[in-house]
Amino acid sequence: MSQPITIFILVAGAMLAALAATLGMASAVHVTSRRAQGYYHLLFYAIVLAVALTTYLSGRDLATMALNLAEPVAPPRPPLLSVVQPLLSLVVLTVAGERIITRWLNRERATAIPKFLLTAFVIFWVGTVAAPALFSAHPQLSHEFVYPLVIGVAAVLASAIEREQAFAATRNALFLFILAGLVLIVTNPGMALDATYTQGFLPGVPRFAGLAPHAVAMGLLTQLALLCLLTTPFQRVWLNRLAWLVGLVVLVLAQSKTAWVAFVLCTLGVLIFRNGPGFWRRTTDPQHPEFGIVVILGFIAALVLAGGLMVFGGIGGKVASFFESSQGAQLTSMTGRDQIWAIAYDEWLRNPVFGYGPSLWDASYRASIGMPNATHAHNQFMDTLSRSGTVGATALVIYALTLLVLSVRYARATGGLSLALFTALALRSVSEVPMLLFGYSSEFITQVLLLMTLASVPAQSAVQSARRRYSPSYPAARGPDPQLATRSRS
Repeated sequence: MSQPITIFILVAGAMLAALAATLGMASAVHVTSRRAQGYYHLLFYAIVLAVALTTYLSGRDLATMALNLAEPVAPPRPPLLSVVQPLLSLVVLTVAGERIITRWLNRERATAIPKFLLTAFVIFWVGTVAAPALFSAHPQLSHEFVYPLVIGVAAVLASAIEREQAFAATRNALFLFILAGLVLIVTNPGMALDATYTQGFLPGVPRFAGLAPHAVAMGLLTQLALLCLLTTPFQRVWLNRLAWLVGLVVLVLAQSKTAWVAFVLCTLGVLIFRNGPGFWRRTTDPQHPEFGIVVILGFIAALVLAGGLMVFGGIGGKVASFFESSQGAQLTSMTGRDQIWAIAYDEWLRNPVFGYGPSLWDASYRASIGMPNATHAHNQFMDTLSRSGTVGATALVIYALTLLVLSVRYARATGGLSLALFTALALRSVSEVPMLLFGYSSEFITQVLLLMTLASVPAQSAVQSARRRYSPSYPAARGPDPQLATRSRS
């Protein structure tokens, strides 16, 4: 008797959710029909809130998690999260779907769609999500697989105004996320700090994970927050300085080497594209050579210091002893990732066309291979190759090359922002899987921002060209000539 009631409740809930989504979409389209932009930026608040709630409601303890890695069983889903998560997904689907529908309704007046970028993203989703979900060795269908497609297509349709709103919203959401994690140090330190971590450059300092899934994710989210702060700073100076201080401290405490490298490269890239020409002019200015002399002397001093360390500091012996240690062995094997890559490669050999399927690396699969911490292949290409086969790997290469070419092409127009976002995404792809589209998470934020940045450049150029084309170019269009008016009155 209870089973029919349960089925009835699930069906009724699904129908109510579909009705709410339809009404919400229609209302959003009606509200934004006369606006140049919608509410797509709210999507970033929803994603970050979902990540924070998932961690907080899990009640995790990082100290005990390190001891219980031998238990690959997935933890039970908190009841409150089962209610909040669908609501947040509804918000995400509504604000993204509204942009697509509104753009289609106003297609005659809107700027041209970046078809090359849109086609590459759709190919990537079809090859890595749709194809393995239907034709892999272990097919699996879920409504969550559609969300990244809707979000990504809406991102490709973004304008320059929506891009600025998205970066501001991401900045606000991530810094609130960081502050909430810092509060946990006082209220629940076991959830935010990993005191068992011993492989960092800060001996005795616990690794800060905050409300992120793990400390590496915390570091990369902080790096993204600082990049957004660099490109879209707060209007108040004191708030901007405080945000930089908090962000840099958290970036160090997260102890993620990948996040540190990404922060340095991305920040330097943006600063070079923004201030490089001015810096070079000041360095080579013959009338004021003081700045150039200081730069040259500083460069020479850095070279002398590096040479002295190599000659008299015993760098070679230290490097050799490091690689002979346990930490060096972990580094050469990418902390055991070579074993995971070997398993992923074997899965591709068994299922070369469409791969194993979306369920690869789930709790049951990890239990079968005896690697409970292998939640993915720890490399974007190997993960895609094993999950989605040759079809998915080919789609990934096409999509990655498209992002690379457009990021380089629009680097100057975006002030180095497109290249910085691509660099962050590429560095993350070496050891993690930031481009997985079987649902949305905090990993998806960087990819969405990159799509919006690349898509908004041609749209903004088209608007500027139209303004120049239709701007008044003869005196009559700017109003009556005063001299002619005086002559006519006389």
